[in-house]
Amino acid sequence: MKDKLFYKIVKPIVSFLFHVLYRPTIIGIENIPKDGGVVLAGNHTKWLDPVMLVSINKRQVHFLAKKELFDGACRFIVKGMGCISVDRKKHDKNVLKNAYECLNANRIVGVFPEGTINRTGDVIMPFKIGAVKMSSETDSLLVPFVINGEYKLFRKGVVIEFLRPRKISKNLEDENEKLMEIVSKKIVSYKK
Repeated sequence: MKDKLFYKIVKPIVSFLFHVLYRPTIIGIENIPKDGGVVLAGNHTKWLDPVMLVSINKRQVHFLAKKELFDGACRFIVKGMGCISVDRKKHDKNVLKNAYECLNANRIVGVFPEGTINRTGDVIMPFKIGAVKMSSETDSLLVPFVINGEYKLFRKGVVIEFLRPRKISKNLEDENEKLMEIVSKKIVSYKK
């Protein structure tokens, strides 16, 4: 999967507008490697989360996105941004194939392992295993991130923190538990 021209054109505009409108606090951006395959995995708070990740990364991020977005009015944008379609109603082998292709081509894949926006009262919802599986199978680094706070127009409120990159072993269940623990502990630390 190649970098999309649409992404290169739209990204500076999105970045400028996002920083003006929401003034995010960004911590640990240096933890995202400048090259090589990388899986970004963290909590999902609002529909603006992927927009923020696009606006603050120098490299293109290929997000996993629900299949319905590829069929609706947003399809031109979603395809143009290089997103990877996910059919959440079935076990879709094409998702991993497309993600592996990106990672093996030294690109970034963005994943929200909760699978959807967390609208529960829980700190995080259980993580699906895809993020650690992609990282392990392609020998790519996994960079956990945590989004905290609120998106407030023209005021600081939302914080994103990128944690240290991790190599993922073949023990996917344990690695998924570790990832959940790292992300949830960091979210809780913000609330203290």
